Amino acid sequence: MNKNDEVLLDIIGMTHEGEGVGRVEGYTLFVQGALPGERVRARVLKTKKQYGYAKLLELVQASSDRIAPPCPIYDQCGGCQLQHMDYTAQLAWKRQLVVDNLQRIGKLEVAGAAGADAASASGTQGEGIRVLPTLGMEEPWRYRNKAQVPIGVTDGGLVGGFYARGSHRIIDMETCLIQHEDNDKVVATVKSLGRELGITAYDEETGRGLLRHVVVKKAFRTGQMMLVLVTNGRDIPHLDAWLGSIREQLPAVVSICQNINTQRTNVIFGNDTRVLWGNEVIYDYIGEVQFAISARSFYQVNPAQTEVLYGRTLEYAALTGKETVIDAYCGIGTISLFLAQHADQVYGVEIVPEAIEDARANAKLNGMNNVKFEVGASEDVIPAWKEQGITPDVIVVDPPRKGCDPRLLETILLMQPERVVYVSCNPSTLARDLRVLEDGGYRTVEVTPVDMFPHTVHVESVALLVMDVVTL
Repeated sequence: MNKNDEVLLDIIGMTHEGEGVGRVEGYTLFVQGALPGERVRARVLKTKKQYGYAKLLELVQASSDRIAPPCPIYDQCGGCQLQHMDYTAQLAWKRQLVVDNLQRIGKLEVAGAAGADAASASGTQGEGIRVLPTLGMEEPWRYRNKAQVPIGVTDGGLVGGFYARGSHRIIDMETCLIQHEDNDKVVATVKSLGRELGITAYDEETGRGLLRHVVVKKAFRTGQMMLVLVTNGRDIPHLDAWLGSIREQLPAVVSICQNINTQRTNVIFGNDTRVLWGNEVIYDYIGEVQFAISARSFYQVNPAQTEVLYGRTLEYAALTGKETVIDAYCGIGTISLFLAQHADQVYGVEIVPEAIEDARANAKLNGMNNVKFEVGASEDVIPAWKEQGITPDVIVVDPPRKGCDPRLLETILLMQPERVVYVSCNPSTLARDLRVLEDGGYRTVEVTPVDMFPHTVHVESVALLVMDVVTL
């Protein structure tokens, strides 16, 4: 197989990044934009020993799951990967992605692995893990409450949008179909005012220019909005005029902040944040729990599906009001406070000091006195709690994409809680960690995929594990 060869191939699967997988004479090719079940003509772009990459030239036979992507810049933008796939098919693919990882990486048995209906119906001990159908959205558009838009210059004009797939070239964007409409409006207004006032955009290559990113946060329940201008330096020319126009044109914005980042880095935020006008935080709710959201605090970007995700977490925790719960990656306390409504005592641990400050403030905001937060690594703090006589009935983990620290898994096996609830944003590390816990005496009962990010390849999951001696 050589570069620029044109080939006809059948697409037999899809990678976790959304590329179609086909084979020609035993050689594997990855084809962006191709769907399973399709026959395509493609041009080989790049070859390696075992596999290569090809560009889709023609759909010889299209999948019944293929639809026309509604976004006009979908082919250029790297923000979504699955808009050309019917939403029901997206949900089925995401469930299968979880199943494949559990089997391939975790070497775990999945009940009714061939189909969701069989998986839902089965599940007695010894028949494998139940993997339920993916919980999707009734309206899978306009769901994001946060926009992080890189700013650049094209043809001498200020632009802002998403990076083109696989590059740092900015595609200017007026509307994003997975963003709340109000976020689009704020970004467009800030860009327009910036052009009028002659605000310069940051240039990654030279390190010059002022405006790096525009970050917008919207609280769906309260309607409050926050605007964060990420700048390459502290001084903003025409600041009063800019702030005045933003306030006049965007009355929903109750907080305007500046974050200063002068580092030559791809990281969005720097360490210095100040309020230019208005409030330091905005407020939103998950269920009945209120949260204060600051410029840099982490908050789930899909509020509707966050309630679904946390609802399933609460269901798996099976709290009666008497339990002690440990939340091993508590962040700003979102899951901890959600669970504290139904537990006797909740202990949250997080390695980021600012997140713990936010978590304590959120507990106080809700008048919750049965939650204790501590800064540190879970694998250090939880054993110290054990020495103090704290023995959890349930441990909840919601780790980053890299999964749980091996020492934390050892700590869980040492603590032996009756239940472990694992909230995952990465099916491969979920499968790896479940294998470790199963080898240590736990049994994975059920996994529920949750579609937090429709039209992208990301899938969250919630898994329930119990001590093998416990029968449900």
